[in-house]
Amino acid sequence: MKITSIISFILVIVGALNWLLVGLFNLDLVALVFGPMSFLSRTIYSLVGLAGLWMIFFVFAFKPFKAIKN
Repeated sequence: MKITSIISFILVIVGALNWLLVGLFNLDLVALVFGPMSFLSRTIYSLVGLAGLWMIFFVFAFKPFKAIKN
């Protein structure tokens, strides 16, 4: 499960940076690289979405932040 969490974390960061570019510069880097709504760009978007769902599950199931309590 550790590798799944690492890959998910990286994909969530990629998705967040892509949305930052969309918000600031109206530049969708995934669509620019792979083509607008091509099979590859849709696959990337789907993987980023699944990674986000995994990270939600990870936070609630494994509680990685409980050691940070004050």
